[in-house]
Order: sequence, then C-alpha cells, then structure tokens
Amino acid sequence: MHESLLIAFLIWIVIGAIIGWLAGLLVQGGGFGFIVDALIGILGSVVAGWLFPSLGIAIGHGLIGSILASVVGAAIVVLVVRLIRRI
Repeated sequence: MHESLLIAFLIWIVIGAIIGWLAGLLVQGGGFGFIVDALIGILGSVVAGWLFPSLGIAIGHGLIGSILASVVGAAIVVLVVRLIRRI
C-alpha cells in the first residue's frame, strides 16, 4: 500500500515539474529552477482544478484537458509569483 502511494507521489512530482517548466516557458522569462517549477506546477494543477470549474471554464475532457488546464493554472501561478517578487 505504501509503495503505491510513494510511486503516485513521485509521478505527481515529475508531472508537476514538467507542467511548471512548460508554464515557465509560456510566461515571458525563465523558470525558477526544478524544485520551484515543480511546486508551481503542482500548485497550478490545484488552482486549475478548483478555480476553473468555479468559473464555469472547461478546457476539454480527460487527460489532455487536465494537462492543458494545469499548464494554464501554473502559468497563472507563475504570473502571480513574479508580481509578488516585484513588490
């Protein structure tokens, strides 16, 4: 049981890192490094999963729709982090 949770967590981190990296590429400028990009990707997925349905926004269905929504959510998080760093 614990091994499957560890594997799921590792997959979540890798996918979060990829999504964070993609969001860093989409938003003008570079990323923040692997760890922060992974955290931004994970946070972006959470933001997309919570915010978009609340606003009635649907970006496709299934895995592809989830990935696209996560990238958009991570890009929003990157923009917010950059705005906060400027202050």
